[in-house]
Amino acid sequence: MPPGFVMRTPAATPVPEGCPPGRSGFLRADRFPPMKLIVNVDGGARGNPGPAAIGVVVRDGEGNVLKDLGETIGEATNNVAEYKALIRGIELARELGADELQIHGDSELVVKQMLGQYKVKHPDMKPLHAQAREALAGVSSWEISHVRREQNAEADALVNQALDAAG
Repeated sequence: MPPGFVMRTPAATPVPEGCPPGRSGFLRADRFPPMKLIVNVDGGARGNPGPAAIGVVVRDGEGNVLKDLGETIGEATNNVAEYKALIRGIELARELGADELQIHGDSELVVKQMLGQYKVKHPDMKPLHAQAREALAGVSSWEISHVRREQNAEADALVNQALDAAG
């Protein structure tokens, strides 16, 4: 077992103080309550499809930026770029040790598909949706919300910086 982790045991066995009920698997012994990170994601394409990029900003509960990135992803549609930004944002947050995620994105389509409010009909979106759901399976809880573009300005700026740098 990795150092700093404890195995969740049956209810009859004492578990570390502050351990959330219903958790199973490996838990960080030095992080109770779980680490919650805030993730802003954005994706965009110039042309649709066209050269595309993603932007991700990961913050702690106090709003401090822990990690951000803007990177090109080749040619894609806006929706593909939005999903790829979401997946990369989840991955980054998990690499930083997140147990809980609060995700903000400005794509109403992606947010509502992730919440199950819209069906995923397009064949290109189905594997990306599945990949995002799979990435979220690694965290104990998550929420995703749609925000206006101006509330997602940092992630949006990272998309544009990456596209500008690529020429």
